[in-house]
Amino acid sequence: MKLSRITALALAALAATPALAQEAAPAATAARTPMETAILAVAAAATMFLSVFGAGAAIGKVGAAALGAAAEKPEVLSKSILFVALAEGLCVLGFVIAIMLVQKIV
Repeated sequence: MKLSRITALALAALAATPALAQEAAPAATAARTPMETAILAVAAAATMFLSVFGAGAAIGKVGAAALGAAAEKPEVLSKSILFVALAEGLCVLGFVIAIMLVQKIV
């Protein structure tokens, strides 16, 4: 299965963002500097942007192919909607990671 550049970039960003936001000390004992807070905010924003952008690109391509296949063979539509839902799961995962990063700020 060949991934597009946008999808591969979104998956890489989703995988790398939590690792970049790791903290060295427990949150209860260490106060964050404004720079650390800014980095966490940018990481949360980048996670949302890339996951939504990647999911939108995937849904656009998969949805168009699913409707094209359903036009020729209607019984395929129910199976092809599953692939659209899998692409939507990428967006939900990005949202969950962004919420986790925002909770580290607060």
